[in-house]
Amino acid sequence: MKILVLLSRVPYPIEKGDKLRAFHQIRCLSKNNEIILCALSDALVKPEDVKVLKEFCIEVHIISINKAGMIWNVIKAFVNGKPLQVGYFYRCSAQKKINSIIAKCSPDHIYCQLTRVSDYVKDSKIPKTLDYQDVFSMGAKRRAETSSPFMKLFFMMEYRRLLRYEHHIFNKFDHKTIISLPDRDLLPHPSRQEVVIIPNGVDHEFFSPVKRPKTHDILFTGNMSYPPNIDAARFIAEKIYPLVLNEFPEAKLLIAGANPHAKILALQSSNITVTGWIPDIRDSYASSQIFIAPMRIGTGLQNKLLEAMAMELPCITSVLANQALGAKENNEILIGTTAAEYANHIIKLLTDQDFAQSLAQNGHAFVKKIFSWENSTQLLLQLFDTSKTNEN
Repeated sequence: MKILVLLSRVPYPIEKGDKLRAFHQIRCLSKNNEIILCALSDALVKPEDVKVLKEFCIEVHIISINKAGMIWNVIKAFVNGKPLQVGYFYRCSAQKKINSIIAKCSPDHIYCQLTRVSDYVKDSKIPKTLDYQDVFSMGAKRRAETSSPFMKLFFMMEYRRLLRYEHHIFNKFDHKTIISLPDRDLLPHPSRQEVVIIPNGVDHEFFSPVKRPKTHDILFTGNMSYPPNIDAARFIAEKIYPLVLNEFPEAKLLIAGANPHAKILALQSSNITVTGWIPDIRDSYASSQIFIAPMRIGTGLQNKLLEAMAMELPCITSVLANQALGAKENNEILIGTTAAEYANHIIKLLTDQDFAQSLAQNGHAFVKKIFSWENSTQLLLQLFDTSKTNEN
C-alpha cells in the first residue's frame, strides 16, 4: 500500500511526543508499505535528519512554513473562528504543494497526524485517517487552569475554538485514532466510540534494563520547553524535592531533556542538575534510582513513563498520567497527588530496596506485555486496509 503521511513537524530528531509517535509508526509501516512523507517545518532541517527518514520513506517532502506568514494566518484563523494553532500551521503555498504531491503520487491512503494540519486534506476524496493523538481542547483548558489571568483568557478562547474544530473535523475523515481510552472519552463528538485507540509503544531493544552506578536519586525527563513538563519539573524541584531533602540531605535530582526553558535552567543548584539535550536519554535513566512524572496538566500517554518502566526504574506518577497508562497502583507504579505524597513515595523507595526492585520489575513486565510499536502500528494498518477493501 502507498501511504501519504502528513505531519506538522519533521519527525526526526525525536525530542517531542508527536515526533516519537510519527517516527516509529513510519518505521513500522515502511516494512511492508511505501511511505510518502510530507512534513511541515518552520525551521531549517539538517540533511542528516532527512537521510534518516529516507531509510523508511520512498519520498520525503519538507514543506517550509516560514514565520513571515504566521501572523497573517493566525489573524485569519482568529477572524474565521478557527483554533489559532490551525492558522499557525496553514499556508496557501503549502496547500498547493501538498495537492501537487497527492496528485503526482496517487496514494492509497492519507494518514494525517493531529488536527492542526487536517485542513490540508479534509476535502480529499482519497481514504484518510486522522490521528487526534491527544485531545488538544482539553490540554488548552488544563493549561488555562494554571495560567495567569491574561493567559487564562487566551487558553480558554483556544479551548472553545479547539472544541468546535475537533467536532467539526470528525466527519471529514474515514477513520479516527487516538492514544488512549481516557483521551477518547474527552472528545467532543457523540460518535467518539468510533475512534480507534492506537497506543504508543516502546522500542524494547533500545530501552532495556542497564546495570550502572547510580549518580542521581530522582529523575524527570521530557522536552523542557513544553508547558506541562515545565510545570511538573518545577513542582518536583520546588515542592517535592525539599521534603525529600529533610530525610535524605544528599539526594540528587536530575532534570533531563531538550530545550530547557529559563524557568527550568533557574532550578539548577548543587544538588539539581539540568542537562539540556542528551544524545542518548538512556544514560539518564540508567544513572538514576527513581523516576517521577507528577503531571498536572496536558493529555495523552506519557512516553517518558513507558521508557523508564522499560528500563526497569521504579516509577511514580499522577492520577492524570496513569489514566492513559493503566498501570496497577502500588504494584506496577506509585500514584501521588500532593507534594507530601510524592515525597513519601520517593523516601519509601530510597529506604526499601526490596520494594523498589519489585515495583520496577512489575512495571517492566507491564510495559513489555502491553506496549509495542509493532503491535500498535498493526492496528493502524488494519484501518487502512479496511478503507482499501471498502473502496474496492
